Amino acid sequence: RDRAKLLPAKTGYYRFLGSLTTPPCPEGVQWIVLKAPVMLGADQIRAFQRLFKANARPVQPLRGRVVEASS
Repeated sequence: RDRAKLLPAKTGYYRFLGSLTTPPCPEGVQWIVLKAPVMLGADQIRAFQRLFKANARPVQPLRGRVVEASS
């Protein structure tokens, strides 16, 4: 399967140090988040919810961390 087809045409991203969103929410995780959203179908969302039941951590303050952005 061609994974590139899953990505948006524009692949700009944000990068920052953070933590996992599932308990116990350990820190030291390098996040790379696409600027453009990736669309999912209802079946894909349900599959994600079955795998990650506790994915509900609220957004945390930066506390001096830097968010880098690609062009």
